[in-house]
Amino acid sequence: MSIRVLIADDDATIRASLNLLVDSEPGMSVVAEANDGHEALRMAELHRPDVVLLDVQMPRMTGLEATRVLAERPGGPHVIVLTMFDLDDYVYEALRAGASGFLLKNSPPPEVLRAIRIAAEGNALLAPEVTKRLISRFAPARRDKRVDLLTTREQETLVLIGRGLSNDEVSQALFVTPTTVRTYVSRILTKLGARDRAQLVVIAYENGLVGIP
Repeated sequence: MSIRVLIADDDATIRASLNLLVDSEPGMSVVAEANDGHEALRMAELHRPDVVLLDVQMPRMTGLEATRVLAERPGGPHVIVLTMFDLDDYVYEALRAGASGFLLKNSPPPEVLRAIRIAAEGNALLAPEVTKRLISRFAPARRDKRVDLLTTREQETLVLIGRGLSNDEVSQALFVTPTTVRTYVSRILTKLGARDRAQLVVIAYENGLVGIP
C-alpha cells in the first residue's frame, strides 16, 4: 500500500519541492498540503495521511501545537517536524508531544524519503548523537515514577531503545526473540503512556537511563 503523506509548511517553495519528491517515489503519494497549523489539522482529518511533514513554526498554529493535537487523535498520523536548526527547543517539545522525529529543511532527498518510510513503520527517527544534544540543552530534570513500574527486562529494553537500537538489535543484545522484544515494547508504551518509540527515547534520556556526556 502507498504511504499517504501530508505536507504542511507556510513556504510554498518548500511544499512544492517536497510534493515533487514524494510523488515521484514509488510507494508514496501526497494526499494534501497545508500552509498553516489549522489547515494541517483540517487536511489530516479529511485525508487521513500516514505521515505528516510538519513545519515546526507556522502562522496561526505552530507545528508544535498541531503535533500535540495530532498525537492525541486515536490512530492519528506519524509526524515528522521540519526545522532549520537541529538544536531547536520547538523540536524537543515536538518530540515530547508525540512527533516521530525531525528533519532539517535542507536534508538531502534520499534522507527525506527514508525518514517517511521509518515514520510510517512506527519507528523513531532520532540519531542518538542529535538526541543527546537536544536533551542536554533543553530537557529539565525529570523523574517519571512510571519507569519504576517497568520490569528489569523492560528497563533494559528501554535503555537499548534510547541508544537507537532497532527491535532486531535489541533481541540480539538481550538474547531473546524479536517477538519477545515487540511484547516488551508494547508493555513499555502502555506503562509509560507513550505514543511511540520517539517518546521512549526522550524518556530514557530524561530519566538518566541513557547517559549524556
